[in-house]
Amino acid sequence: MELKDIAEALVEGCRTHREEENLGRLYADDAVSVEAGAPPGQDRVSAGLDAIRGKHAWWNENFEVHEMTADGPYLHGDDRFAVIFDADSTMKQTGQRTRMREVGIYHVADGKIVREEFFYTGG
Repeated sequence: MELKDIAEALVEGCRTHREEENLGRLYADDAVSVEAGAPPGQDRVSAGLDAIRGKHAWWNENFEVHEMTADGPYLHGDDRFAVIFDADSTMKQTGQRTRMREVGIYHVADGKIVREEFFYTGG
């Protein structure tokens, strides 16, 4: 797949709640995901597709999402793209509701996402 196709598929998957499907289809087996800070009880870096799936499972188990939007993709050269995410969610354990804006930078090689990095603000 070309960069534009991968980027558009990722955004469309986020908009239609098919993130899990996209992991297997768009990500390399050895992809790396890097958060700006370590989530509670988690590592900042998730290495490998299984670890990234685990990160997604942790999010789904711990947060109720009221609204999530994905703006983009914003292409950069032939190997990167960005997506701006806005999330309104409640942490199930504490009941704390938060709005967050996050930028995801995705690196692509050999037709797959090989690295994602997240930059965010908290609310």
